[in-house]
Amino acid sequence: MSVTVRVPAKVNVQLAVGAARPDGFHGLANVFLAVGLYDEVTVTPADELRITCAGPDVGQVPLDRTNLAARAALALAGRAGVEPNVHIHIAKDIPVAGGMAGGSADGAGALLACDALWGTGASRADLLALCAELGSDVPFSLVGGAALGVGRGERLTALETGGTFHWVFAMAGRGLSTPAVFREFDRLARGRRIPEPVASAELLEALAKGDADALAAAVSNDLQPAALSLFPELADTLAAGRAAGALAALVSGSGPTTAFLARDAESARKTAEALRTSGTCRTVRTAAGPVPGATLL
Repeated sequence: MSVTVRVPAKVNVQLAVGAARPDGFHGLANVFLAVGLYDEVTVTPADELRITCAGPDVGQVPLDRTNLAARAALALAGRAGVEPNVHIHIAKDIPVAGGMAGGSADGAGALLACDALWGTGASRADLLALCAELGSDVPFSLVGGAALGVGRGERLTALETGGTFHWVFAMAGRGLSTPAVFREFDRLARGRRIPEPVASAELLEALAKGDADALAAAVSNDLQPAALSLFPELADTLAAGRAAGALAALVSGSGPTTAFLARDAESARKTAEALRTSGTCRTVRTAAGPVPGATLL
């Protein structure tokens, strides 16, 4: 018997970052949108916990117990009082180390798959609590759609969306460390007051109306200056996407993937083609959202 869960990538349409907290995290107002790039996580009974992975850039994916999928299996097994003897296979299509929550998606996928495989009877609230222990983005990977995450991003409120938004994602030639980007954010912010992070009312209204032009005017990412400081070449990718007609261009999360909002599917296709020939990025993908979160197949 095996269980497979499909789980989506995310884009941050707003990432407002507060000052560093005593626990080392930063307060966030993080508006997530799940988009149609997916990993599939399959769990099968085994003699011991092991992980395999297939897909692009899998050499960068840890195959030991530091992988969020393994940590999810261990956490659920501990709660349920079962042995974590399971083979977790990740069919990866979400960019690795790209700021699109691929690792978090795998954690949420493994949690839901192991819950189904073992019949633990965990409630949705139980699973979300375990997700929050695993990482700030993991709860959203479980629920999908659109949501506002506060605290360190793990406390979610579902958001209304009035339509489908079309995106182009340009993958860079190397990765960026999320902790390094936050450290650079702190360095750049040294000596100035950082306001409390709050969600933009204009952005939430644009999502609710399904208005791509209004959303383009409201998207923002407080980590973008830090990502550009560490990876200046991303500015060329952002400029190429804007020149190709994107309504908005921004670094996705902590980067280094860059995200471009398009008016419709055809505009996304044209922007993607221009980016592919621009010489400013490694690969390009298109996707639309919102889409559901982790789903049993």
